[in-house]
Amino acid sequence: MTPRGDARRAMAYTLTFDAVMAFIAMGLALVVPWALSAGWPEDALSLAFNVCIIFTICGVVALVLLGVHKQVWRHSGWPDAMRLVQAGLLTLLVFLPIVFLLNRLNGVPRSALFLAIIFWLALMFSGRMIALSRSTNQPFQLFTPIRADAPAAVLIAGQEEAAEILRDLQTMEGGAAVRVLGVIEAEGAEPGRAIRGVPVLGGLSDLPNVLDVLAVRYDRMPWVAVAGSFRIQLGQTEILAVASARKAEVMALGSGKEGLHLQPVKPADLLSRPVRMLDARPVESALSGQHVFITGAGGTIGSELARQCLTYGANQMTLYEGSEFNLYSIELELYERAPAFSVTAQLGDVRDGTLLKATMETARPETVIHAAALKHVPLMEQNPCEAILTNVSGAMHAIDAAIAVGAKRFVFISTDKAVDPDNVMGATKRLAELVIAYRAQGQPISVSMVRFGNVLGSSGSVVPLFERQIGAGGPVTLTHEEVTRYFMTVEEAAGLVLQASAQTKTKGEAGLYVLDMGLPIRIKSLAEAMIRMKGMVPELDIKIETTGLRPGEKLHEALTYPHERLDDTGVEGLRVVVPEARRSEPEGFWKDLDALLTLARARDRNAALSALADLVPAYRLNGDSQDER
Repeated sequence: MTPRGDARRAMAYTLTFDAVMAFIAMGLALVVPWALSAGWPEDALSLAFNVCIIFTICGVVALVLLGVHKQVWRHSGWPDAMRLVQAGLLTLLVFLPIVFLLNRLNGVPRSALFLAIIFWLALMFSGRMIALSRSTNQPFQLFTPIRADAPAAVLIAGQEEAAEILRDLQTMEGGAAVRVLGVIEAEGAEPGRAIRGVPVLGGLSDLPNVLDVLAVRYDRMPWVAVAGSFRIQLGQTEILAVASARKAEVMALGSGKEGLHLQPVKPADLLSRPVRMLDARPVESALSGQHVFITGAGGTIGSELARQCLTYGANQMTLYEGSEFNLYSIELELYERAPAFSVTAQLGDVRDGTLLKATMETARPETVIHAAALKHVPLMEQNPCEAILTNVSGAMHAIDAAIAVGAKRFVFISTDKAVDPDNVMGATKRLAELVIAYRAQGQPISVSMVRFGNVLGSSGSVVPLFERQIGAGGPVTLTHEEVTRYFMTVEEAAGLVLQASAQTKTKGEAGLYVLDMGLPIRIKSLAEAMIRMKGMVPELDIKIETTGLRPGEKLHEALTYPHERLDDTGVEGLRVVVPEARRSEPEGFWKDLDALLTLARARDRNAALSALADLVPAYRLNGDSQDER
């Protein structure tokens, strides 16, 4: 049977029960006064039958008009109880004039009219309370007020997760924020079971049928609340596809200060893995009471690093940033969060080694985090000399200044594009890794380098671009249908940086770390999921167009070179990159580096690119590359 047929059958059962109860109630209402008064009319049987039939018909009309037949008994609450009372009163208003016109109420006791309503309501309430008792063990839920703004939703979660969520919802003061109509759980076995009184409606494959049935029963499409293990890409994508086809809103069930609540699905929910929650204890131990110096402090990563350093107990902070507005924004935010916290804001470019060193000498930080960089791949292809000067000379200035002022820790933020780079941005980041590793050798400082993938929502990433394009009605543009990328949240990225800084304790050498980011995400799948998040269907409501790979862009990224391996750090989700053999500083490296920077300052594009390729053999300049082993 179709979903609409299932729903109509259930409504027919409800209406039939209430109609039979109406017939019985009126029959009892007539018999009781007649029996007590010993005044049975001559045609009592015929009169009772006719009156009961008329009362039942009027009751059915009232029930249908008020939509009582659409009620789902196991989810009944105060609004449903009030609707039953309204149906009883409406039935009486319709019944009285009809019977009066037919026989002037001859032989019908006046008390029977009110007794019939009382008996009928009692029978209807009893049926619903029995159903509630069997499904929820809470028969008096029928008389429990429900928050008027609580949306009806289908909960999608694992069995244990659903039990915990439902327990919290059922014990919330002031009424639950969500009215759960049913549960879709992982296995979906034995539909009809109940979890804390809420029925299991099936597995993920049953979701289309479940939504169709509930939409008919409740006269509106319920929300879909996703929680727990289903908040990963595989489950989320399928859910979004089903929901968007039916214009059902998909929400994530999260928790906050106000308890459990529905919140919009975020791009982070589309990751192919759970969001990594790294161990905070070593970070707190490393940062507590420390002075932290952050370059690029106004950027997406830099500003999140500043927030987390404040959270983890840093004593002072120096923010070094080239953008006036970004620097003002993060300084103001930190002041609003902690007015007594000591923050110094310095407007400056990491290319200016003199200013950077002077600022660091004044600050005397224990920890230096170098987040400043030029990251936009196509723009760096057009402006390679600027990328070299910022990403390479800026990193060299930062590590040199940190060593000169006696900092205990130095952290450098790299990228997965530094592995077998096809573009200037990746090549400059790889060269910066080498510069920092060679500079750190034999120095009294602990150095950490961190590689990670694309940061969801960061400036220049595809997520805000897709959001703008979807908001404008499309089309959403892709460079290639098969492009994949590693993704992480900004909170994960900043947490990884701080975790890496706490892991490296050996002085005089640089440790290289990556986050276990699961499988890379296909960008087209991300675009389709984001369209569905807005309740639209890809290619039908929003077109997706392919524009071709941009200069320097690869189809797929990697986190390590073939000559590198990943080892565990003891912190779940954090891996250390270990080369098969220790890399020694090539002869003439610093001389060649000075020549590269001289060419970049002279804006000699072609010569600078050639020099960059010589220093980074894996850089595929003009499609050529060498083994970096």
